[in-house]
Amino acid sequence: MPLPVAITQGDSAGIGPEIIAKAFRDHGPLLRGCFVAGDVDTVRRGAQAVRRGGETYLPVAAIGAPAQAWDVPPRCIPVLQLPDMPAAAPWGQVSRAAGEAAARSVQWAARAALAGEVAALVTAPLHKEALALAGVDFPGHTELLQAEAARHAGVPIAQMPVRMMLANDQLRTVLVSIHVSLREALDAVTQPHILQTLRITHAALSRSLGRAPRIAVAGLNPHAGEGGLFGREEIEVIAPAVAQAQTEGMQVWGPISPDTVFMRARNTPQRAGEFDVVLAMYHDQGLIPVKYLGVEEGVNVTLGLPLVRTSPDHGTAFDIAGRGIADASSMVEAVRVAKRLAGLPVD
Repeated sequence: MPLPVAITQGDSAGIGPEIIAKAFRDHGPLLRGCFVAGDVDTVRRGAQAVRRGGETYLPVAAIGAPAQAWDVPPRCIPVLQLPDMPAAAPWGQVSRAAGEAAARSVQWAARAALAGEVAALVTAPLHKEALALAGVDFPGHTELLQAEAARHAGVPIAQMPVRMMLANDQLRTVLVSIHVSLREALDAVTQPHILQTLRITHAALSRSLGRAPRIAVAGLNPHAGEGGLFGREEIEVIAPAVAQAQTEGMQVWGPISPDTVFMRARNTPQRAGEFDVVLAMYHDQGLIPVKYLGVEEGVNVTLGLPLVRTSPDHGTAFDIAGRGIADASSMVEAVRVAKRLAGLPVD
């Protein structure tokens, strides 16, 4: 059998366990060969939360090795119990224990993927404040995975550059900077950083699309600086990075005014987008357009890692956790994209 796909349990106080349970319940064929890396009781609680009227239970099976995921029948959730996992935290509460459990799940799955034991990993939402309470040195999934990949390769983190891509059927965006303050994000708009992002984006999408991607680069300032009237970053930093990428054979355009570039790149039934992806200068510039189009359909893909990692495009949703009403669509799509990127059968 092919290698299985690991799904991390996410923050136990959030909606991660229940959207995992919904995905297995409602999309059995797609989830075949997937398993949860985490705590059996936490996943069982999530399964109980999504139980519908007339259902006695949604089965959860403890497995002893990742390959056993293929032997579990549809709608049954295989869970690989990780050692020393904290018990599930109360629904909707930020806690050190939940942050510790979420981090351990991600680290185990990353190491398994890097060791060639799983084909890909899909990460359920974690809570950044809970991570910090647990003493984790990294603010989110992307940085945690970057650190694990660097450790595995025996190189400094700086030599394992990664980028976040958020995508749905209508739009893809890649971010120059990720989880930093806006002030730090502005400082990250440098020619080397932009060029590195373009190289990572070009390489990753060339593999997944089977051709060179058409990349649009957003400006930083209103109207892309309006010829220097509203800032000179476009003239002195962004345009030279675009020019260098073009000399390297990439199909890159920009800088383009950030208030129009996402509309030009958007795919609709009436009009194909002009670009395959938009390079955004900072986190919210790139993520707001994608999330506005439908957070339930978006998928977060980490580019630059020597492994396949996807994630739903939403957070822990503490306000509705445990009620069984969370939408699992983004989790389902994250599994679909991960299997496709890993070359596994889908549906």
